[in-house]
Amino acid sequence: MENSKRDSKYLRAKERVEEIKKFYNSLISYILVIALLGGVNYYTNEWAYPWFLWAAFGWGIGLIFQATKTFGLNPFFGRDWEERKIKEYMREDERRTRWK
Repeated sequence: MENSKRDSKYLRAKERVEEIKKFYNSLISYILVIALLGGVNYYTNEWAYPWFLWAAFGWGIGLIFQATKTFGLNPFFGRDWEERKIKEYMREDERRTRWK
């Protein structure tokens, strides 16, 4: 029993680390690509129309959603939200059945 519990914790921790790693890889890619697009934008029309901001904005929204999912900044996207709700409903059900 104890080993399976430890293995389960290890797998959850490993998944969490992979998720964080994916986020930071996405962030680094975002910074490099947007900087490259900004440079191309500058050298092609010298800021007459900063079109690279459209890419920065679109990709940035996706990055924000990934950050909220990864770090649990929003309770609806947090990783343990489902588990907390399940436990809450189980406790609620246990209370109901005790008093019947």
